[in-house]
Amino acid sequence: MKRLWNVPIWLGFVAVLAGLFTYLPVFARFASTRDVPWVNLLMMGAGLVLTGYGLAQAYRKPQIYRGRVAGTILMGLAAALSAFFIAGTFYFARQLPASKGAPRVGEKAPDFTLPDKDGNLVTLSKLLTENLDGKERLNGAVLIFYRGHW
Repeated sequence: MKRLWNVPIWLGFVAVLAGLFTYLPVFARFASTRDVPWVNLLMMGAGLVLTGYGLAQAYRKPQIYRGRVAGTILMGLAAALSAFFIAGTFYFARQLPASKGAPRVGEKAPDFTLPDKDGNLVTLSKLLTENLDGKERLNGAVLIFYRGHW
């Protein structure tokens, strides 16, 4: 009797790879999946379940299904890749050094001058106080500071 290909093992491994390699190019762009990559974790979890199901099928019915050796290797690799992703996302990414010179929440931002989209110099203090008809009016400005590590 010819044994059947164990498709869940391979589909599960592909799902784990998709969960690993779609985070940066696709899901890191959206705020809802950037900090907690729940879609990627779901894809990896589904992939591990599928691979485990296929592996159990291969061991329960070896006369019908293939995949005991390849399934074991792919399950170990899928688990290691998932652990690597989880450790990188939740542990190593948060180990960046503290930014000593960055302003804190609620702290007054230092005055600065930068070019706008047209190349004209804009000063923060001039943005905050606008002079209309000889009357000074207070405005607001939203500043976004991106913390980087180079």
